[in-house]
Amino acid sequence: MEQVSIAATVRTETGKGAARKLRRQGMLPGILYGRKTEPVPLAVDFHGFWKVLNRIPRSRLLCNLELGDQGPRLALVKDLQLHPVSDQIRHVDFYEVYMDEPVETEVPVRTVGKARGVEIGKGVLQVIRRTLRISCLPTDIPDALEVEVSALDVGDALHVSDIEPPAGIRLLDAPHLAVVTVSGAGGGMEEPAEEGEEAEEILEEAPAEAPEAEEE
Repeated sequence: MEQVSIAATVRTETGKGAARKLRRQGMLPGILYGRKTEPVPLAVDFHGFWKVLNRIPRSRLLCNLELGDQGPRLALVKDLQLHPVSDQIRHVDFYEVYMDEPVETEVPVRTVGKARGVEIGKGVLQVIRRTLRISCLPTDIPDALEVEVSALDVGDALHVSDIEPPAGIRLLDAPHLAVVTVSGAGGGMEEPAEEGEEAEEILEEAPAEAPEAEEE
């Protein structure tokens, strides 16, 4: 994880009209909430936040929100609301976390090596679960969970129980769930994924329900 300071201001006005006004001023409306945090409407500089997201994948971003007199608040980017046509960010949800408390999130699965069943030309590697749920301290969230597939032959599967996570990380998915399989060419229910393909980075924090998005 990479920690970045982001200046933010507390919003006193909410709703559709107020959000539009903020955007015209180059600001991005958002909200900060958490398991122990009452929802706080806020706004951040749109271009500054956009530059941060272009430089650091969302799953690796730990935001240090500078809220003036309220001091810094540590948060993950929980959700981004995008414009349906332009895909421009219209609203951001921040989830407050604490350095000494574990958080639950999802990280991509990244395969390492070439499966034996693929190498001999008979099989197709399939990534069944592209993300896995984990629990760890905010600073221990990995970019991805690497799974070694070299030993897999046609018909073999690697399950959650077969994965040894890095120190400090606990897997939350059921141990019996298949993560990667090697099927015969043309077989299987899922569309094959290329080896080494990293799943789309998704960071979904889920210990508490998000507040209802304001109408904008």
